[in-house]
Formats: sequence, C-alpha cells, structure tokens
Amino acid sequence: MLLEKYFLRFRFFKKTELFCKKIIILFDCIQNCGKLFFNQWVGEVLLVERYRKGGKMAYKFKITRGNAILNFSEEYCQSRCELIESESFARVLKGYIHDIKRKETTTYAYLSEVKKESIEIVNDLRTVFKLLLVMGCDELSKTYPEFAPYFRNTDEFAKVVEDIYLFWRRLQRYSIVYNEKSSKGYQNVQFADAQVKFEELVLSVYRSIREKCIGYKEHVLRQITAGVNAGLRVTNMRSFLPYEYRNLDDIPFIETVIIHPPFITYSKRNKRDGVFPETKRNPIEDLKFDADQWFCYPAKVGDLLCFVYFNTAFMAQGVTLCNLFELATEEEYRNRKPDMIYVYGYEDGKKHQSFYQDDENDMMVALLSACDDFDYFGYMKKMMLTLHNVRKINQKQLPIHGAMVKITLHDGSVKNIVVMGDSGAGKSETIEQIKVFGAAYIRDLITVYDDMGVLSLDDKGVVKTSGTEIGAFVRLDDLDAGYSFKELDRSVFMNPDKVNARIVIPITDYRDVVAKHDVDMFLYANNYEEGGDALHFFNSEKEALEVFRAGNRMAKGTTTEYGLVGSYFANPFGPVQRQEQTEVILQDYFKRMFKQGVKVGQLRTRLGIKGNEHNGPKEAAEAILKYITGDKELKKLEEE
Repeated sequence: MLLEKYFLRFRFFKKTELFCKKIIILFDCIQNCGKLFFNQWVGEVLLVERYRKGGKMAYKFKITRGNAILNFSEEYCQSRCELIESESFARVLKGYIHDIKRKETTTYAYLSEVKKESIEIVNDLRTVFKLLLVMGCDELSKTYPEFAPYFRNTDEFAKVVEDIYLFWRRLQRYSIVYNEKSSKGYQNVQFADAQVKFEELVLSVYRSIREKCIGYKEHVLRQITAGVNAGLRVTNMRSFLPYEYRNLDDIPFIETVIIHPPFITYSKRNKRDGVFPETKRNPIEDLKFDADQWFCYPAKVGDLLCFVYFNTAFMAQGVTLCNLFELATEEEYRNRKPDMIYVYGYEDGKKHQSFYQDDENDMMVALLSACDDFDYFGYMKKMMLTLHNVRKINQKQLPIHGAMVKITLHDGSVKNIVVMGDSGAGKSETIEQIKVFGAAYIRDLITVYDDMGVLSLDDKGVVKTSGTEIGAFVRLDDLDAGYSFKELDRSVFMNPDKVNARIVIPITDYRDVVAKHDVDMFLYANNYEEGGDALHFFNSEKEALEVFRAGNRMAKGTTTEYGLVGSYFANPFGPVQRQEQTEVILQDYFKRMFKQGVKVGQLRTRLGIKGNEHNGPKEAAEAILKYITGDKELKKLEEE
C-alpha cells in the first residue's frame, strides 16, 4: 500500500515513460534499503523536478577549451541524486568517454567490452553511480545482472571512478550566477555558500561511490578544491555605449568574482610576441556576438574605465583580471561611456591584434582574435595597458613601463622610487629584495605599481606619478625560493611547470594606485651590464635620455626575444607606436625632473646576466637602501 501510494504521487507528478522507469528502479532499491532511504529520495526527486522547471538562460553546462562552465542559475544541485541525474554530470561523462575513446586507453577497452556505443556507456554509468550511493558492488551485480559485467574486476572499476574524478578536476571549473529576480535554480542560497555546498556535494558523491567500489572506508581524506575554481556573479545591464558598439549590449557584466586558491591555470602559450599595431579601421564595428559566449569585466586601469569583453573559451584570462585590475562597481560604469573597449578572443579564424583610436566617440578600441598563439595572459594585460598608455599620451602624460615603491623609514622620511625598464629588466625582483633587506629600516612599503605607471603634472607643473594595476604579474623563476608558496592563498598560478611561469597576485589598494605621488628617484633598470656601480646617477638630462630612450635590456625569454634588444623608452605599449608624439613629452618631463631635483640614474640589476639572477637584484636593492639611509653597512632585523 505504501509503495502504491508513492507510485500514484509520482504518476500524478510527471507521467512520462522515462520517469516511470526510474520509479521501477527506485522500488527495487527500496526492497534493499528500506523506507528511510525511500522517503529521503522522494524529497530529492521533488527538488529535482522543481529546479528543472525554472531558469531562462541558454545553457546549464558547457565545456569549451578545457573550461567547464556551470550555470547555477539554471541548474544548482543540492542532493547526490540531483548531481548524478543532472545535465552537467552527463556532459562531464560524455566528455570523459570521448577523451578515453580518442586516446584508446585501457579504461575505455574495459568499458567498451560491456557496451560499444559511448552514449550507452554514459547512461549505464549514471544509473550505476546512482545505485552505488545505496548499495555495494556485489549487491548491485546480483540485483541488476545487466550491470554485473562492469564489476567483473572491481579494482578496474574503482580505477574508472578515479579516472572520471581526475578528468573533472583537470578541467578549469567555473560557476555562473545571473543576478536576476527570475533566476530559480540558484534559489536563495548565498553566492559564496553555494560554491562551498557544491564542493561538499561533489566530494560526497565521489567518496561514497569510491568507498563502495573499494569495499572499505578511507581514513585519510584530502579536502581539495573539487567543486569550482572560481565563481562569477553577472548581470545583464544596458550599457551606455555609442551606436557603433550596440552589438555588445547583450553581453553580461561581471559583478562579483570568487576565486578558490590555489588557482592554477594552463594556457597554450607562455610568452608574448611583438608589439600591437594601430589600425585606421574600427575592428569591432559590425561584428556579431553571441551573448552566451561572452562576459564583460569592467576594469579600472588607473583612473580610466575599460570594458574587457572576453570569450568564455578563455575564461582563465578573463577571471585572472580580478587579481590585477580593480573591478568597477555598477555605480561606476552605469550610464557612463568607457574610455576603452577590448574584445579578447573573437572567433574570426584570423590573427587580429590591433587597436584603434575612435576620435568620434573619444575611446580607444582593441580586438584580439581567438587563436592558440594569443592564448596567454600577457596578451590580455598588455593590450589593456597599450590602450591606457595611448590615451595618456594624448593627454600629454608620460606612460612608464616600470615599478614604483613608496618607502616610509623609521625616522619618518618618505622616499618614492620609480624603477623603469622593459620585461625581464628586474624591476619587480629588485623591489622584493628591498622588502627583504630593508626590514630593519622600513616602517612601511607600498608598491604603487609593479609594471606600468604614468607621469603627470599637478597644477603647479610638478611631476607626479600614479599607477594602473592593483596586482603584479611576476615570473616565478625570479622570486626567492618559497615566495610563491607563502602567497598561495591569493595567487593565480600560470603554467607553473614551464619556463616563464608566472603568478598574478594583488599587492596594492586601488586608492594608493591612483593617488598622485611625488618622485624622489627615477631609475633605469639596467640588466645587461656586469661592470659599474649598482646605483649610478646621471649629471644631465641629455646623458640620462640616451639610456632611457634606447630602452636596452638583455631579453630573458619573457617574450620571444633573446639577447641584447632595445625598444623606444623601454615601452612597446604605446610610446613605440606613438614615438613622435611621445618624444616631445619625454624631453619636457626629463627637463622638469632635473630642474625639480629628482635623482635620475640607472640601477644595474644584472638580471639578464647568467648567474646573477638572484644576486643582481639583491645588490641593486642594497645600493638603494644604503643611499636612502646613509648607512655603509645595512643593519639586519633582530630575530625574535
């Protein structure tokens, strides 16, 4: 009678052949598991059906270029049965079977002996996994003999379970929540809590099934990131864009980003190549965009606003932006035209990587094609900075490819030091060494910018400096051993197993970045000369300009260049493209700095000389500390 009662409820709830088949399986489970499990399962099924009715977004789950994107607004699982029956789980299994079939692995050979068609294997595994939540392998084989062949070797099937779990974890996993009142899959669960609960659910399903397969309960559990690597809360907002850019109107804006570190990403490339050319034709006008394939990260690049539209195929590059550029709030970009627009990853089958100055709308615009050659965060970051720098040059400000620190000593004096140089010159590395060896002298040290800043003039014509980024994009090879591990809790790691491995880490408050700071020392990072003093000051602006203008460095492989190379003013991100325009500004600012008493010189970091990768920046840092403190020998901080 009890079974008939529940059966009638289910028939009334949903009269489909598929659903009735599930009920028959359920009744068989009840005979083995009892009423307690049945009542719990009824509640879970009702939840499943409730969530299946809601949601209006175009997809629940998709896999693209190694990225798994889960739309929590469409499908948010809250029980183990829901998870296994979900479309997302089915898609993961299909992706896994396709992968092992393509590679012709022993695991595929084991599964294909039972069923030949991939879709049949997927369907069988979903049913088997659901049953394994409540019964062991032997019991399942006896109750459902059609599935017994999968358990002809339980050790092998346990490897299948482990292999599927590893396939899932190797994907870059992202959850999306649409901030709309109509969203139902997400319900009222808080954004951050939803990700935590989802991770617990994934671990619970994996551990339950694995323990049924191996026949015992494991005593060592690893609470790894098994859910998503990052979560985005997005909103659909009508942007205040000129008519030529209305093709971007339907792309959702990112409101909130949550990263679950350590966030490790892998891209097709680990180096950037060349400079970005300027084009005379708007590269974005007349393009077509599928809003489900794109997100917009509204970035604050210094005091400028940049709308970065990135393809979901390159999620890692887009999400990593949150560690480098301040995310603008809706109040800051609503009803405001951006200063810059950047489209990253447009699928046109070409290799576009150009920028355009839209004089009519007073904006800088750039397009980068979807291409393996451009699958590297350097292409994301540097194009944004190129747009920023060209706009600043138009405003008669001088972009600086360098790093700047504000050092407050124990005697209360403040020293603002700018170290300029191209990629691999040793800017960031020297600053890190100043922190280490200046601990006994320094009360406070703020890294105002780590890669790109700008010189401007105040109302009195005094040279000031400010930054662009809240984070640092640093080579792992050039940091002290163990540094990156200390920062695991907030870093994004990029290609950690390759040459030119990088971390992206937030280092500075946005208010400090955009504040106008005095300049006490303006130094060129010389990484190519082995001889000479670590710190040397120029006597004239002419002497200084010869070094700064040449922009020489020993290329370390951070780009595709090698050996001694040079670029105008060590800045291929704006000044090189606008050299004639920049030269007038450059001469004016150097004349002002010498007149105002700014110490202009060069800092020999020797980072490009083999064997000096660590000692070079260390000696450069010590030279700066000795100069600003007046001590010939540096004191060490007393040990605790």
